[in-house]
Amino acid sequence: KAYADIVHISGADGGTGASPLSSVKYAGAPWELGVKEAHEALVVNGLRGRVMLRTDGGFHTGRDVVTAALLGAEGYGFGTSALVALGCKMARQCHLNTCPVGVATQREDLRAKYFGKPQMLVDFLLHVSEEVRQILARLGYSSLEEIIGRTDLLAQIEPHEPGGIHIERARTVDLAHLLAPIEADSELPRKREQLRNDRVHDLRLDDQILDELEDRIQTGRYFTKTYAITNKHRTVGARVSGKIVQRYGDRGMKPGTFELHFDGSAGQSFGAFLARGLRLYLRGEANDYVGKGMGGGMIAVAPPKRAGYVGKDAVIVGNTVLYGATGGSLWVAGRAGERFAVRNSGARAVVEGVGDHGCEYMTGGTVVVLGPTGRNFAAGMSGGFAYVWDEDGKFGDNVNHAMVDLARVDDHNDQHMLEEMIGTHAERTGSPHAKALLERWNVVLPQFVKVIPRDYARVLRERAEQEARAIAGTE
Repeated sequence: KAYADIVHISGADGGTGASPLSSVKYAGAPWELGVKEAHEALVVNGLRGRVMLRTDGGFHTGRDVVTAALLGAEGYGFGTSALVALGCKMARQCHLNTCPVGVATQREDLRAKYFGKPQMLVDFLLHVSEEVRQILARLGYSSLEEIIGRTDLLAQIEPHEPGGIHIERARTVDLAHLLAPIEADSELPRKREQLRNDRVHDLRLDDQILDELEDRIQTGRYFTKTYAITNKHRTVGARVSGKIVQRYGDRGMKPGTFELHFDGSAGQSFGAFLARGLRLYLRGEANDYVGKGMGGGMIAVAPPKRAGYVGKDAVIVGNTVLYGATGGSLWVAGRAGERFAVRNSGARAVVEGVGDHGCEYMTGGTVVVLGPTGRNFAAGMSGGFAYVWDEDGKFGDNVNHAMVDLARVDDHNDQHMLEEMIGTHAERTGSPHAKALLERWNVVLPQFVKVIPRDYARVLRERAEQEARAIAGTE
């Protein structure tokens, strides 16, 4: 009813190798229960044909796929098994930067051990598909679409161990509800043939912008315009970025070719997957996932001009900002929610305060925080650098020290870069807080703390030493 394209049921049996045992073994419920309940609710309400029902959670075989289809799912996710097919040994030390086969590590010596090839995953999924085909043939069907929701083809088996010993406790399990046919089953839409129920007038803002920019993307002509935005407008900038990348590749366009200004409250994923050449200026606030996966371009967020609050004291962007970003820059004249710059691997950012878990799992890029932070800062941070203004000297208590060290900003190059980033932040957002810090820079600079991932710093030192030796050898 909320116009979803996909309903995804994620079961308890999957999970990453980095998860603690308590999260892997004792959390969540089986995906089978969720799929059947969601499928039944959609069918009874006449909505089943309008969405795709997907599931994952410990999928390993073709039998898992067929079982999910019989319970109502039409999309199937493989995570851990696919990773194992590519060489993962499930050592469960991803967060320690010591992966023995080089899958999840920044250490060059360990990464050199990785032996995975794309064909390994292709072969695994082909074998899964072949098993699906064989099972369908035994059942007398030629496609998965024919068996979606056919719980009548499932039966509960007598529980016993491999040696033939019956398990008494398992006899108490009753799967009757799970296998019961749906009352409206005779009208079950096997395929997604119904029209979606979106309101016709809900034209996506990105579509409007793309219509205006289509010709300019081909010619590279400058464009600027201001748009009203509300939180129903999600992923603004993504479709335009896609067209830019189709035309120019990953290099994008000349920086600042398109300057788009927005007034209002942006919906989720504002500026997601942003490409080089786009600059987005937002006067207002934004929901979660600002700059998700951005690979270039620029995003600047500042409070409304007549805001009844001070930006540095207010949260104006949501959670999980810069998730998985690989490039570009973000300037926020206010605070962010939790998990700021999680898995950031290349973007630069200035923000005036963050919630819990800032720079979590960060592997690259530069983050400057001009205000308070929440707890667990830099958890799993294996790359990049963060600079935090520690006015009251309490920042160290909020840091997860497992993988990082703290230091003062003594290097002149670091000092110059930090001052330059704050100056750019003030220019792009008009932040009075940034301007005030720059006006008393000699007092403020000693209060900054640099967050340095230990292994990342070691790799940089070794690389610098190798380059120095190489230069010395040529002289």
